[in-house]
Amino acid sequence: MLWTEEMFGVKKPIIAMLHLDALPGDPSFKNGDDMDIVVEHARADLHALQDGGVDGIIISNEFSLPYQRKMDMVTPAAMAYAIGCIRSEIKVPFGVDAISDGQACLELAAAVKAKYVRGTFSGVYVGDGGLYNNDFSMLQRRRAALHLDNLKMLYFINPESDRNLDTRPLADIAKSTMSKAAPDGLCISANAAGQDVDNALIASVKEANSEVVVICNTGCRLNTIVQKLTTADAAIVGTTFKKDGKFENRVDVQRVKDFMEVVYNFRKTI
Repeated sequence: MLWTEEMFGVKKPIIAMLHLDALPGDPSFKNGDDMDIVVEHARADLHALQDGGVDGIIISNEFSLPYQRKMDMVTPAAMAYAIGCIRSEIKVPFGVDAISDGQACLELAAAVKAKYVRGTFSGVYVGDGGLYNNDFSMLQRRRAALHLDNLKMLYFINPESDRNLDTRPLADIAKSTMSKAAPDGLCISANAAGQDVDNALIASVKEANSEVVVICNTGCRLNTIVQKLTTADAAIVGTTFKKDGKFENRVDVQRVKDFMEVVYNFRKTI
């Protein structure tokens, strides 16, 4: 049995993104903005996602654009504050993603008792934000120092919008990452957020790494989710749950319910 089945209580779980508004220090957090509004929006999205029937949630600083490779301390502090305000209302297993900063992700997880983290923890990439190198040897030692033995780490192995300087086939990269860092999950992305992931790519990674949870990380929609879950063990879903399917909007509970109904019907067949 995969650990996802034990944690979420279902096969092929749907893990929803809960995107926090811009936070203090972010360019989009303007003079006069208030953390109380950030919390209010997070609470509304949380209830919409849970009422819609998702199996888990990842809370991220999605609107902290452009993302920092080494976060200012205020960012994980603000995330921890927002999560703390709504923590008692979270009814499903939740994780965190302090975007682009693996150490901040672990520190945040320790503070808020997250069950899993998602992030770019390995590899060397180049993109709009420049060149960045991820030291998983340091992260694994920090994880041990924080006694996060039960924390599940979901690794991006082809982050959206960035190019891996390792030119090996993705299945081979995944296999070597597995042998060196033993990630709990591998997140497979398209070239940009919201774009469709190649089914053959998901299948190639799963075939080469049958013992690990392989997750479809981008582009899951109402009309594609069954196809994605046929090969992937789980899916992370964000934009499609927003009003009108637009990234900048709040979560629409009816869109979540419609999506999850398709997932429920699919699960009956497996």
